[in-house]
This record gives sequence, C-alpha cells and structure tokens, in this order.
Amino acid sequence: MNAPRTLYDKIWDDHVVATRDDGTSLIFIDRHLIHEVTTPQAFEGLRLGGRRVRRPDLTLAVPDHNVPTNNRFAPIADPESAEQVRLLEANCAEFGIEHVAMNAAEQGIVHVIGPEQGFTLPGLTIVCGDSHTSTHGAFGALAFGIGTSEVEHVFATQTLLLKKSANFAVSVTGSLGFSVTAKDVALAIIGAIGTAGATGSVIEFRGPVVEALSMEGRMTLCNMAIEAGGRAGLIAPDDKTFAYVQGRARAPQGAEWDAALAWWRQLPTDLGARFDREVTIDGSAIAPLVTWGTSPEDVVAITGRVPELDSFADATRRNAAERSLAYMGLTPGSRIADIAVENIFIGSCTNSRIEDLRAAAAVVAGRRISDRIRQALVVPGSGLVKLQAEREGLDRIFTEAGFEWRDPGCSMCLGMNPDKVPAGERCASTSNRNFVGRQGPGARTHLMSPAMAAAAAITGRLTDVRELITA
Repeated sequence: MNAPRTLYDKIWDDHVVATRDDGTSLIFIDRHLIHEVTTPQAFEGLRLGGRRVRRPDLTLAVPDHNVPTNNRFAPIADPESAEQVRLLEANCAEFGIEHVAMNAAEQGIVHVIGPEQGFTLPGLTIVCGDSHTSTHGAFGALAFGIGTSEVEHVFATQTLLLKKSANFAVSVTGSLGFSVTAKDVALAIIGAIGTAGATGSVIEFRGPVVEALSMEGRMTLCNMAIEAGGRAGLIAPDDKTFAYVQGRARAPQGAEWDAALAWWRQLPTDLGARFDREVTIDGSAIAPLVTWGTSPEDVVAITGRVPELDSFADATRRNAAERSLAYMGLTPGSRIADIAVENIFIGSCTNSRIEDLRAAAAVVAGRRISDRIRQALVVPGSGLVKLQAEREGLDRIFTEAGFEWRDPGCSMCLGMNPDKVPAGERCASTSNRNFVGRQGPGARTHLMSPAMAAAAAITGRLTDVRELITA
C-alpha cells in the first residue's frame, strides 16, 4: 500500500523526468507564462545557441510591468520600457509564442490572465520569471517564479532541474470576522512566521477559513506565499475550483474535462500524510491589518499602534525596525489610525480582480475621497475585469468619488512605469510589497486590503473600514 502523500508530493511525483544521485530532479513544466521584463536575455540566449522554443504551445506572453495605464494607445514615453514591450512582441513572433498584445481586450497582469483564460489548471507545474507566480497555487498548481537563466532553460527544454522543497502546512481555523479578508489572512500569516518563515518550503494553506475563501481570495493568499519565504503556495482543488475553471477559453472540454476532473479530485492531501512543519493560525482572532514598516512582516491591526523598539527582543530585528521607522517617518507608540496618506492604489496581481473592486466600491459608494488625497488609482487586473466592472457600474462609483479609473497593468505596485508614489509621500496600497523604494524612490507604502485602501481614500488616513460600513 502506498504511503499517504501531500498535494505537493503528488504534483512533484507526477512531473519527475529523472532524479540524480544528489537528490535533484528534472521536472517537466506544464505551463510557462512570460512578460517583458525577464525574457529579453533568455530569448537572446536561445538565438546565440541556435535553439528554438521546445513547446511554444505551452507558453503564453503578456506585457504588464511597463505598460502605461492612463493611455494604452499612446506611445510609451520611457525608452527602456518601450523597448522591452517591443522586444517581447518581436521575440514571440520569431519563436512562435502566443502573445497577448498590449492593446488586446484580454491584456492584463500575467497572474490575472492565466487563471482567467483557463491556462492555469489544477495539478500543473507553472513557472514565470516573476516571484508572484505563486498566485496560481490557488488552483492546486505547483507554481513558482524563476530567474532569467531558468526562463531560457524552460524555453529550450520544457524542464527545470530542481531540488524538492519541504512540506509546510499552514492551517487557518475558525472563521473570519466582519470586513476581514484574504489579504488580512495573508498578512497575519506573514506577521506570525516572518518573511523567512517558509524558506525552503512549499506551503499548503488549509483549514476552514481557507476552504471558505472565494477563488479570488485564494489567489490573494497564494500570491503572498512568496512574502513568507515560501517557494510556492498551494490550496487543494475542490468544487469551487472546478466551477471557476469550467468553461474558460483554455480549459479542457467534453471528454477531456471529465478525465481532468477525475484526476483533479485525487490531488488533495491524503489523510495521514506527513508535513515537515505545521503552523496553526486562529482566523477568528484576525483583524483588518496594515503594514507599518518596510517588510510585509511588519504588520499590526488597524486599531493598534506603531511598535516600540524595545518590544523587539531580538537585536537584529530591533535594528531593522529602527531603520524601517526612520524610512517610514513614523514615531514609535503612535496610533496607526492617525497616519495620514496622500496616495491610494487599488490594483496589482494581489488585489485587482472583480471581487476586489466590488469590495472597494462598496466602501466608496456615495462618498468622496478626502482633500488630502493627491492620487487615487483603481487599476483592474485585466481588460476582462475592467469590462465586467464597467458593466456593473463600478467605474462610475470610483470616478464619481474622485478616483482615476485606469487600464490594466502592474501600475503602482512597482516603480517600473509612470504610476509612482512621490518621494516622502505615503500610499495605502493593495499590492504585495512595501520594500524601500518599491513604489518609487522614497515612497512609503502601507499594505492592506482593497476595502481598507478605499476607507483610507475617504478619510485621508489609515482607517478601520468597519467604521464606514456595517454588517
């Protein structure tokens, strides 16, 4: 009788081509997502070596990092950004890869496009030259980011040489309180285990809170797995997963769907399977959270205060906190809810799906943004999300409140396009990273959920969304 296996074990075992004596294995890659930033050198390497892309049919290209979100049809002003976008299209044409053009109706953020198109499926191995590829783990796919040399290797061989990671179970028990979201769950986990807490591991998110999340919420949670140091994040596929996938453009159909579904139902972790490490988080104790520092682990409840330095027992952590507070311009012990913001960003591969926009619009409806706010962007994750939001009238809710309604793209998540936070100013952001300079040189980022970012827009300060809406 075979020993019980985890979801990760099953996907890994199904994709091993060969294993070396040193324990490394050659793994087949089912899907390869690419964008404009990490591919030019990989394509050039193929060209210099006289190689072709082995499976162009398993590769999908989407420009997202450098694209403008205010006028998609105008030339890209920054020469480097324009060249990266041009090269992606030219290289895809040369090597026979499907390319979602910048002006296509389906264009958007690569980690929104994959699931939306049915390119992301349970049980697959999925890679992309982007750390937040872990997003696709929400479907029970082993998905992770790779570097440029690995991108070239996948192009040429459709495989990667890897060492198996440890199995790490993170169970979230209980149930979430009013206005507590998947983003808060992700931040709570990262705050509890730290940004290196899952290093060398693949996290399987489990428990009643995770099972109750929508697919959008599960994508948010898995998106942030990399911020806890995980190689990938996984959630077992279930009927909710299958309902989301069924009927999408690239999903199996007919007899192929029936066969795929039978296999997918065998993927969840077996009863009695062993994890190398397990952590339990009480979901009922999670409040709406925000970050105060320059790491995703610097989290605190919106009702809390900026931590005192002597609250950190570890000297290294205390020194890091001191540097973070200096960069963020915060005073230890001050109330989080007293922190004023000048910029609002609702978007990114973490929180730009239709559910995220609906949550933010519910807070904004019938209100106006504060006079303190200098820039408030709502950036849908794809053209299809944008169209759906416009059908529901969400765009009008945002624009009537004073937000800018933008075209899809990575936008203000990172300072690689025109959407930036000015130096010294603060941003209530729904993205995934609050590193020094992440949203532009000198930008100060506070991470939170879409509803919390919307609340900050209305008041001009970090605000408990529960003060603005009722159950």
